[in-house]
Amino acid sequence: MAELAAIAGMVAVLWLWADSMRARERAVEAGRSACRRYGLQLLDDTVAIARLRLARDRNGRLALERRYVFEFSETGDNRRNGALVLIGSELCDIQLEPYTIQ
Repeated sequence: MAELAAIAGMVAVLWLWADSMRARERAVEAGRSACRRYGLQLLDDTVAIARLRLARDRNGRLALERRYVFEFSETGDNRRNGALVLIGSELCDIQLEPYTIQ
């Protein structure tokens, strides 16, 4: 019985890891898209997870809510902060620190 619980635990960890990699890819693409849309540069071409918790999606089902942070620049000479929230694989929110429009 202990072996079965250990296998189930390993499968759960592998699922969480694979799901997190897919969500991170989605977050990177959403960050790139937002920066492209507003004429900004996504710095370091990456996002970092800041928070992971359970939340309800639009249909009321429990899903993982992930908050990612990233840095962007409007001129290339500075760094500004941005964040985005995914619930499941759905992009729910993007926040950009105020910046000067060129």
